[in-house]
Amino acid sequence: MEEMIEGERLRLRRSIPEDAEAIAAYRNDPEVRRFQGWDTTDVEGVRTSIEEMSGRAPGVEDWVQFSVIEIASGALVGDVGLSPSRSEPDVIKIGYTIAPTYQHRGYGTEAVTLLIGFVFEELGPPIVRMYADADNFASIRVAEKAGMRHMETFEETEDGETWTGVRYEISSGAGEPHR
Repeated sequence: MEEMIEGERLRLRRSIPEDAEAIAAYRNDPEVRRFQGWDTTDVEGVRTSIEEMSGRAPGVEDWVQFSVIEIASGALVGDVGLSPSRSEPDVIKIGYTIAPTYQHRGYGTEAVTLLIGFVFEELGPPIVRMYADADNFASIRVAEKAGMRHMETFEETEDGETWTGVRYEISSGAGEPHR
């Protein structure tokens, strides 16, 4: 399945195994890794995850990842993903990461806005949601710039460690965030 989503400066395309090295490189950066939900960030683990996702239809089952490509250079600058909520059929969850060398250029906002537009136009659920660590200010700012609203702050305990998270959402009735 070859979805391609194109914006002014960026193209989102399904991640392919050849992207694993670039994705693993920035996901292993300690400042990036501390906010990530991926279990494995080594090249082989990322490649395996991409291969597992390759047969999935976006929005139907589990996560599907898209690589974020800078149109001008062809460089892979990050990745975004989406997954249906298992407990809420009208919700698609999203996640995103931009490589540190490409941050502070508005790429995160552009990529997330493109992904939200794809969800609303092609997949149809009325709510797009993202969760983040409450200390991940850059991710929160991207969500806000893409038109998402803060819905809740919560505490969760995982593996004996308590952390504070936030939930942001945008609904298809919230205007045209993807235009």
